[in-house]
Amino acid sequence: MTHYAADLKAIEAARERITPHVHRTPVMTCATLDRRAGKRLFFKCENLQRGGAFKARGAHNAIFALADEEAARGVVTHSSGNHAQAVAIAARARGVPAHIVMPTDAPRVKRAAVESYGATVHPCEPTLDARTETAAKVVAETGGTLVPPYDHPDVIAGQGTVALELLEQVPDLDAVLVPCGGGGLVSGIALALREKAPHVRVYGVEPTGADDAHRGKRSGERVLRHTPKTLADGLKTTLGDLTWPVVRDLVEDIFLVDDLLLVPAMKLVFERMKLVVEPSGAIGLGAALGASFREVDAERVAIVFTGGNVDLDALPWTRAAKR
Repeated sequence: MTHYAADLKAIEAARERITPHVHRTPVMTCATLDRRAGKRLFFKCENLQRGGAFKARGAHNAIFALADEEAARGVVTHSSGNHAQAVAIAARARGVPAHIVMPTDAPRVKRAAVESYGATVHPCEPTLDARTETAAKVVAETGGTLVPPYDHPDVIAGQGTVALELLEQVPDLDAVLVPCGGGGLVSGIALALREKAPHVRVYGVEPTGADDAHRGKRSGERVLRHTPKTLADGLKTTLGDLTWPVVRDLVEDIFLVDDLLLVPAMKLVFERMKLVVEPSGAIGLGAALGASFREVDAERVAIVFTGGNVDLDALPWTRAAKR
């Protein structure tokens, strides 16, 4: 029997731990999008979470789970932005130093936000190897505790609290569409629903230009290296040691969305729902509007808007118009 990174007990404990520090985000609906998808859609608005993304859940759970002596030495992570902000916010709430390794191509708005929360940013080249190597050096120099962006039991358990809220907010769900990068969120949700509501099917969503989970599901083998090319900067990472088995075993399928469809989906959210959602966050709607998902036998579908940290001076449809 496979031993997974977290179970319902760990996810419920995470909820109790982080409740004083994070928001219970709302679920919103849009009749226009329901008609376009041919299904009832329920949008879990983690773009309205602290720091603008679901990452606040896992970061707070991991940092507040540390013993006082360990926490006092500070925390370290590597992230393109949303997890970076979450760790900075959680570290400030715990009153400990935060050191954040960020690739040089991370969105400007995200780096500025991390610095505004009092964290120290350590730039690195925009590759996964450079991120992990730089983070290891910072850990060695500072004595801080590494809080990985997704491949950590406490982080996964924290992200799973999204599912507990969804079940309370939307009765009789049939399925959940979850953006999939490193897999922390989709794993946490799948692990929570496995015990709490096993009838609710979990589907991951990836950009076609960063499709490691999709390829892994098809082959049965984890994809360790790929060269991502997508506007969805939060979904460029590959699945981790802890998230891969969950995606392999408990996630029903992985849908792919091309950037050419992702941008219109993001724009629809702005126009119809009046919500700021980043490309990585809007990808679930892109899947719901696609022909492949229409064939799925699911009437009531939750979609997680994972984040809303957008550079408003460089929206993807305005960039296209300037070319």
